[in-house]
Amino acid sequence: MKYSSRLIVLAVAVAAMIGAGCAKKKVAAQVPPPPSQPAATAQQQSTTQAARNATSTPAPAPAPQQTTRMPNAQTRARIDTLLARIEDAYFDYDKHTLRPDAIKALEADSTELRDILKDYPDYKLTIEGHCDERGSAEYNMALGQERADAAKSYLVQVGIPSAQLATVSYGKEKPACDEHDEACWQKNRRVHIVADSQPR
Repeated sequence: MKYSSRLIVLAVAVAAMIGAGCAKKKVAAQVPPPPSQPAATAQQQSTTQAARNATSTPAPAPAPQQTTRMPNAQTRARIDTLLARIEDAYFDYDKHTLRPDAIKALEADSTELRDILKDYPDYKLTIEGHCDERGSAEYNMALGQERADAAKSYLVQVGIPSAQLATVSYGKEKPACDEHDEACWQKNRRVHIVADSQPR
């Protein structure tokens, strides 16, 4: 009976020890998973992508503004005023060389005219060559052209672009005076400059 009592006490002690050992064991706490992040909206994604593109790709340079190649109405009026002040250049009989008075006439306001024209490369001037009534029509057409070319050469030397100066000869077809004397013929031996606002 003593043996049996010891055995029971021993069993209870072992059971108590096992129980105490089990009680000392702690179960690892389970950490809940982090809450799932909502998927980015399409707008957020496009904004993010645009921000990335802005930092990685330089913005394209703005397109240069196209400047007009023709003067506005105010500038055209100024050109017309200058042309009106530039007197016709006159020539001796059967000559196409510029006389001193012809050079003086072409020189008037030509510097300002040059400065305006260089900013408007599509704006043209026409230099008309004229002759008096004497001589054949064919001869006077050729002489009128030589006079127009002489005036153009002078204006190009002043600095007006050659591409903006056209020449034409009217020979004796457009006289400034209809009398048949030297005073009238002198008025017809001339060059006259006009504006041609249409691009060519």
